Amino acid sequence: MAAAPRDAPKPPTKKPYRGRRGGDAMGVAWSSRAAAKRDVRVAVIGDHGTGKSSLVATIATGRFPDQDDGVARVLPPARLPVDYFPARVPVTIVDTSSSPEHRAKLIAECQAADAVVLTYACDRPATLERLSTFWLPELRRLQLKAPVIVVGCKLDLRDEQQVSLEQVMAPIMQTFREIETCIECSALRQIQVPEVFYYAQKAVLHPTAPLFDQEAQSLKPRCVRALKRIFILCDHDRDGALSDVELNDFQVKCFNAPLQPTEIAGVKRVVQEKMPEGVNDNGLTLTGFLFLHALFIEKGRLETTWTVLRKFGYDNEIKLRDDLIPTIKRAPDQTLELTGQAIDFLRGIFNMFDTDNDDALLPAELDDLFSTAPENPWSNNPYVDCAERNVLGGLSLEGFLSKWALMTLLDPANSFANLIYVGYSGDFGSAFTTMRKRRVDRKKQQTQRNVFQCYVFGPRGAGKTALLQSFLGRQPSDALPMNGERFAANTVELSGSRKTLVFREIPEDDVRPLLADRESLAPCDVAVFIYDSCDEFSWQRTRDLLVEVATHGENTGYEVPCLIVAAKDDLDQSPLALQESTRVSQDMGIEMPIPISVRLRDLNNIFCRIVHAAQQPHLSIPETEAGKTRRQYRQLLNRSLMVVSVGAAVAVVGIAAYRVYAARKNTSS
Repeated sequence: MAAAPRDAPKPPTKKPYRGRRGGDAMGVAWSSRAAAKRDVRVAVIGDHGTGKSSLVATIATGRFPDQDDGVARVLPPARLPVDYFPARVPVTIVDTSSSPEHRAKLIAECQAADAVVLTYACDRPATLERLSTFWLPELRRLQLKAPVIVVGCKLDLRDEQQVSLEQVMAPIMQTFREIETCIECSALRQIQVPEVFYYAQKAVLHPTAPLFDQEAQSLKPRCVRALKRIFILCDHDRDGALSDVELNDFQVKCFNAPLQPTEIAGVKRVVQEKMPEGVNDNGLTLTGFLFLHALFIEKGRLETTWTVLRKFGYDNEIKLRDDLIPTIKRAPDQTLELTGQAIDFLRGIFNMFDTDNDDALLPAELDDLFSTAPENPWSNNPYVDCAERNVLGGLSLEGFLSKWALMTLLDPANSFANLIYVGYSGDFGSAFTTMRKRRVDRKKQQTQRNVFQCYVFGPRGAGKTALLQSFLGRQPSDALPMNGERFAANTVELSGSRKTLVFREIPEDDVRPLLADRESLAPCDVAVFIYDSCDEFSWQRTRDLLVEVATHGENTGYEVPCLIVAAKDDLDQSPLALQESTRVSQDMGIEMPIPISVRLRDLNNIFCRIVHAAQQPHLSIPETEAGKTRRQYRQLLNRSLMVVSVGAAVAVVGIAAYRVYAARKNTSS
């Protein structure tokens, strides 16, 4: 069903009740622009007889369907043309049936919809009650995330002595926050029919929920963070306020139209009247900037704030759009590292936010640094406890850079996004470099990497966590409880250069699931196998893990250098464990077990030795018995092929010599 174009809907003759979702537009100079969405799909649902099909038919044809028209019980989808509403985004409207036999179809349409129009009949109070007792709970049960527009149809039949729409809907909207707008209409009298779908489209293009907390009547934290970043980017002279020139530049950038001096004065006057600290001698402050956007939203001008956010690259979740983060193409054994340019930028950011000049970022300073990002990316695992801190919980510059190195190693796209959030203006290529494949490093017997990842294997109680804690200058008891893998990142000085070493502790129960992935060892530069040197069983389990990992590397081509660490060297040693671990290391062609004592802080230079092994990726690679057999078979095969090749060459030479001899003999005769 196709609808005829029409003018944009005029202001409704009877205002929709939008609760605290907005109202009339504020008369300020900033204009708006719709989001670049290609289509909005709206599902119309509700009880039988509430006027769904008549509503769809009226918006599609511009007239109320006569009984002679033979309107179907469920109409085919209607598509409003691109120029039907000012946003110039087409709307597809889908009619539905509430009968039980069509339930599956109804659910599918709701889940496919960008917005849902939920109808009740103004002349049938029972259908209004069904909103709270059935329809809205059902939409929640389906975990529907689309905004809901509640529409009272058949306004022409409404008893004027009934309580107002606002009185009826206020408690419902308090309970069901997914309701974006409530409006009454009459398809028969052509009252506010276009407005129903205008508000549905607007709820999709300019949603309230990501921006505004209805309960607290304030901007949501993520919206505040995004607007703060935008404010800082527009505050070119860094004086903490937007001057008249900066305000005009902002207006032109976002809305392609300049502000007149009188308009700038009007904007600042509105802010100053409501919030004096929003304006100072230099211009509009951040407080005023945030207040202005809160005012727009309260007045129903969500499109203004959304236009600003989208101009600066934000999506509907108020995160950078996916297209701003390039697709990262790399082999499984390739990783990305920060460039010198990015590291210099991070050093500058660190110094800027180290307000007390103690060479460390306290938690509050770190939160301030990330206050222009959607959230602090290091507030959750694996980053929360992965770097060295001082006694006050402050993060040193080395710890700060180590966390960035870890984030780049694990999630370069997220690392780049957060660089942008904290003010980095360069492109992806200027921030990261893709390192050479590890298997190429092994062939060339050298590496150019500055960040090495070390997997730590071992049975329970062997000392894996203690090793990681000692790397961060902590006691084992300081480790936070953690389910699954634990990371530790720090710098290691070796031969006059500083390298970043990242430990990844692999719980014993996670080894088999890890090795089920063919490429699981690809990001690993070196593997450490740690056992309790007092416990023979601990060694036996570590030996088994070593064989499993070495076998996996041989089978997949992702072999890694391996080191054996004998922990708890300060306690009574197990002679058998020591003897067996020495024998196994010799048989597999790797370095002898390295004894350490975390309790006595006698670490035997373990961290430098790990980095050294990573820098020589062709050495310390263990060889299993099966691997030796395959190697010997290949050597034998190569020798055989060489013998055959030499024999064939001799035969060819002999034949050639005979032909020369025969030719000469024939000539002489």
